[in-house]
Amino acid sequence: MSDVLSQNEIDNLLAAISSGELDAEEIKHANEKHVKNYDFARPSKFSKEHLRTLNIIFEHYGRLLSTNLPAYLRKNVQVEVINSEAVTYSEFTNALSNPVLLGIVDFSPLEGSIIIEFSDNLGYAIVDRMLGGGGYPLEKVRDFSEIELSIMERIFNICTNLLREPWTNVIELEPRLIRIETNSQFAQIISPSEMISLVTLKIKVGNIEGLMNICLPYVCLEKVIDKLNTKYWYSTMQLRDDKSYKDLIEVAISKAKVPLRAVLGKSTISVNDFMNMQSGDIIKLNSKVDDELSVYVGNLFKFTALPGASSGSYAVKISTIIRGEE
Repeated sequence: MSDVLSQNEIDNLLAAISSGELDAEEIKHANEKHVKNYDFARPSKFSKEHLRTLNIIFEHYGRLLSTNLPAYLRKNVQVEVINSEAVTYSEFTNALSNPVLLGIVDFSPLEGSIIIEFSDNLGYAIVDRMLGGGGYPLEKVRDFSEIELSIMERIFNICTNLLREPWTNVIELEPRLIRIETNSQFAQIISPSEMISLVTLKIKVGNIEGLMNICLPYVCLEKVIDKLNTKYWYSTMQLRDDKSYKDLIEVAISKAKVPLRAVLGKSTISVNDFMNMQSGDIIKLNSKVDDELSVYVGNLFKFTALPGASSGSYAVKISTIIRGEE
């Protein structure tokens, strides 16, 4: 049974309606349920949370591209994630022009494949740069030759291998480039009505800008779709073993090159003697022939050593290690 209003509540309600504070029509429709339209042709399989997490993954991927591609293109590369959205596969393929550069990538251990697409102007600029040019696109669009596709295959392989690290928090990927297509009709990896997540990156090579689209079908990500949320993402990042980071840092540091110099001795001369120095003059050092040499790593005194030779070159043999506390 509905609640019965008191006379005082009825008087207050009538006063609010007469003064305009309440609208009778709003009260009439207050309990009506609002129906939301649902498009069965475009089921919403990717939530905003999924797209936000994919955005984070590919921001990491963009940073890897911007640090790895300059080694091959010998030019500054800037990568920025522009957008991530859920569309049907037919909408993606209908927007493609011919010729186009499509890399079909096996997304093992997940089922199915993904597509990496380079815009044609970016592809021509990369080929031009790889062949020693200035990195400029063609004025007139044409099909890619077999040689140009072989060059782009190397870039596609680099981009494919860099996918491993950003996805580590979700799954250990083993991506592999299957083939490159220049016609979108030969890249029908799923049904046209299937939903995909489309991540768009803007890549700038020198002064040339182009787009890179990554097509991720829902059927491919279905097994890990529950892990594509920021809560899971950050919790796995916090639980990651600190030792793995320590090992990675140690490996990176161990490959760094540092200057090493062995000092035979030191001497002090006047500026006048230095100005009048001739070939054959002798400079007396402050060390003896049988004294150990001081070996510096950078500007730090780290070793003492004995002079000698190895394979026809001058060399020193470490005799003492100078510890930090010494």
